[in-house]
Amino acid sequence: MTNTTSRILHLIALLCLTAVAIALVSQHVFDMQPCAWCVLQRLIFIVIAAVCWIGLLAGRIAANLRRVAALAVVLLGAAGVATAWYQYSVAASLFSCDMTFADRLMVQSGLDAALPWLFGIYASCMDARVDLLGMEYALWGLGLFAVIGVMALFALLRRLG
Repeated sequence: MTNTTSRILHLIALLCLTAVAIALVSQHVFDMQPCAWCVLQRLIFIVIAAVCWIGLLAGRIAANLRRVAALAVVLLGAAGVATAWYQYSVAASLFSCDMTFADRLMVQSGLDAALPWLFGIYASCMDARVDLLGMEYALWGLGLFAVIGVMALFALLRRLG
């Protein structure tokens, strides 16, 4: 893989961690409490960043492992789009996220208890529906997941042309 692919994977990882940092500032400074679907998106962003950097490290051993990482990021980006869309179109209208997929995953994994400052669920989906610069927070996440997916697809297909 080319140096461009490495840069793309680094950029994706940095975008993901920046998104999580913005979410944490929103929560801890501006008191925008997250719902289960919000923290699930944080988890997906963190997993994408980890996959990018692990792929880059493994790519030193075998360059094709960067392609595997890029493919995994495309799939995780699609999962992020689906998660954000569900939050926006369904969960935000629900009084409670209790017992939804996101709630069960975060609670059963123990992440909400182990890292409550990062993965704690403090609001219902309806209460967590917040606009940022005139657009709902979930749509910002959806847009970023889509951009990340396209960037990863570009990194994946780069050498095929």
